[in-house]
Amino acid sequence: MYHARFSGSHYEIGFRWGSQLAKHANYILNNIPFPITEERIRFAKDCLPIYQEYFPEILDEIRGIADGQECDVKLLQGLLFSIYAMPPACQCSCFAVSNKNTIMFGRNSDFLTAIEKNNLNVIYRFSSESFSFTGNTTAFVQMEDGVNEKGLAVGLTSIYPPSTRPGMNAGLLLRFFLEKCSSVDEVVSYMSKLPISSAQTFTVADVTGNLAVLESYCDRVIVLRPSIEKNYLCATNRFHSTELSFANNNKIDDWQAEKRYQTLVNFLDTRAKEMSLEEAEKLLRGEYGFLCQYDRTTGKDTVWSVLYDLKQHQIYRTEKNPKRTVYKPDKRFQF
Repeated sequence: MYHARFSGSHYEIGFRWGSQLAKHANYILNNIPFPITEERIRFAKDCLPIYQEYFPEILDEIRGIADGQECDVKLLQGLLFSIYAMPPACQCSCFAVSNKNTIMFGRNSDFLTAIEKNNLNVIYRFSSESFSFTGNTTAFVQMEDGVNEKGLAVGLTSIYPPSTRPGMNAGLLLRFFLEKCSSVDEVVSYMSKLPISSAQTFTVADVTGNLAVLESYCDRVIVLRPSIEKNYLCATNRFHSTELSFANNNKIDDWQAEKRYQTLVNFLDTRAKEMSLEEAEKLLRGEYGFLCQYDRTTGKDTVWSVLYDLKQHQIYRTEKNPKRTVYKPDKRFQF
């Protein structure tokens, strides 16, 4: 996993990063594991007005990267705006717990081993009014989990979409939340307004102990909240709300999403009210059931795992499969 620190305006951040990569003969468009087709470019063109309206800063960053790389910005937009929608990737597991001892967010990122060398951990600090944040991603610009300076943690799991339309996709929505939101309620409010292109869940937690899972695709957003009896939420790569469960696609390989979900539920049902950091690590390591025990020879694995302790303001991460590596504290970002 590469580590990068970015500061300045969105354009400056993009230009510096794109230029630095080009200086070392590293060109983003030469390292994409799928073609950027005319269909992707047309889709991105249709999405462009939505980003111009709701998240123009991200367009500045992408243009900065394109200028630094001396490449066509439309190709980068075709790549970034179509991720999660064309085609989707269906893996990863999230949970959030709020009890008298802790407010804990955890996530395993499951992906292809062939491109894990490109995984990024980033710290962004902006000269604009956007919140600083740290996050992790298998790509760039878009984020897959992170925590911002206000103590808002968000993680996504992607779902095969029952339908798509131009909008903001999972990774760029998550990036938007980290930059613009300080609470779970703000995320929920934005999700009722923002056009959505892909299908996904967002697991969200803040420093007050507020939790939510948002199940969503272009036609619907369902907000799930914990109950007094069950002070936790979790998500994998299937919809579990009554309203959206009809939309699950049972014909695709979702990396044993339901089995992972049941592992989370079975543990959290009995331990969430007293769960410790050590138990959270063991859960993500698969010690309480299947969660990360992939056969790496198939090209699939858990490529990082992260815990955001929102009560103690601590980050713990392992940059490989947690079953084979230890979590280490990351003290570079304070929140």
